[in-house]
Amino acid sequence: MTVLHELKNTNIMDQEIAELIIGHEKVAHVQAANPLDHALLILIKSGYTAVPVLDMHYRVQGQISKAQVLDTILGTERIEMDKLHEHTVESVMSEKVPKMNVDDNFGKALTLSINHPFVCIEDDEGAFVGLITRRAILVMVHREFQSD
Repeated sequence: MTVLHELKNTNIMDQEIAELIIGHEKVAHVQAANPLDHALLILIKSGYTAVPVLDMHYRVQGQISKAQVLDTILGTERIEMDKLHEHTVESVMSEKVPKMNVDDNFGKALTLSINHPFVCIEDDEGAFVGLITRRAILVMVHREFQSD
């Protein structure tokens, strides 16, 4: 029996995600209009490779990563730090960010986390509630297998 087959036969896929959510007040984020130097500072200080981009009403606009920022300032011969002031988060962010509703189940979070370090969680009005990290998802899967 494969691991995936075993997962499909457990209740874990239908479990609620509430216990896995890191609340918005604890999540490092930036806004689309922020300059890239601010985004780089947030990314470095937080230790994360990517953070969500939110608008003024706490709605998810996308995500920005260290790689996107660094790609913008890498010249052919040197790192062009002065370019940080020439760009905003919006000009380099990815608008493709995995999102799900606070009422969705663990199975959806697991699927979305395959290609992303985190999944953004929204309420019924589309406001950012928080996020679930890939790490939290893997911990839950591990716990499920350890209980046998």
